[in-house]
Amino acid sequence: MIDEAAIALRYAALARVLDERGRRRFAAAEARTAGRGGVLALTRITGLARSTIDRGLRELSAIAAQEAGPGRVRRPGGGRKTLTETDPTLLADLQVLVEPTTRGDPMAPLLWTSRSLRNLADALQVMGHRIKHNVVADLPAIEPEDPGGQQ
Repeated sequence: MIDEAAIALRYAALARVLDERGRRRFAAAEARTAGRGGVLALTRITGLARSTIDRGLRELSAIAAQEAGPGRVRRPGGGRKTLTETDPTLLADLQVLVEPTTRGDPMAPLLWTSRSLRNLADALQVMGHRIKHNVVADLPAIEPEDPGGQQ
């Protein structure tokens, strides 16, 4: 048995803040929870068309099929591209700036530069790149060239 009064109370509490998609998905979720006869009951309660609730049910099934993955909120592929993808010459130009001031043993995995992130960002901006110092810090590590030609 479907508790239409409880569903109506929940819908009344949320109807003012839900947009069209939210109303459709709310009705679909309630219909799915109600089981047999749920779509008809939600049609009576919400005033939404049966086809609208059916569309919401399809959307809920599609959402369940599109898992974002562990620790993710969004599906892969969304969001802004990385600077190294949108600006292919960025890492090469950074290498040119860093190489003369690189310190440390060239055979060791740890090298450092005597230039600050702000100086590097300013120099990259002069070269035509749109970048700030905090982004320079997040760029992938540049592999040092092998001075001896050994592998």
